Amino acid sequence: MRSTADRIRHAISFEIIGLALITPLGALAFGMPMADIGVIGVASATIATGWNYLYNLGFDHLMQRLTGGTQKTVAIRVAHAALFEGGLLLVLLPLIAWYLGVSLLQALMMDVSFALFYMVYAFVFNWVYDRVFPLPDWQIAADASQG
Repeated sequence: MRSTADRIRHAISFEIIGLALITPLGALAFGMPMADIGVIGVASATIATGWNYLYNLGFDHLMQRLTGGTQKTVAIRVAHAALFEGGLLLVLLPLIAWYLGVSLLQALMMDVSFALFYMVYAFVFNWVYDRVFPLPDWQIAADASQG
């Protein structure tokens, strides 16, 4: 199980890198000022950071209870990312519509676009994060399966 400090490092680095990528891409894709997309990005990142911590903590506890460990297969990573983004989509939709002055349908299209980006990004980020910061018990399990 990851420590609180590790979870905080994970959540903050995820949001900072994601924001650096999504702000210019969103402004370009939707033809809106980068400052407006940046405000939505920062607000979304702030909300998502808290959600990220709580969601991952709960997901890992559920995995630990159901499987006895927290190592994720590709299928579990896909489900993990999709469920995370689905919950976030429900919270962010009204914020995007209100701040950008767009219809709920336009906000939904923007939010779905952001969610699709973040779903792929979350998959790649978490995979890389687990390789860069593996848990000690994962290395022991890997060594045991090779020996």
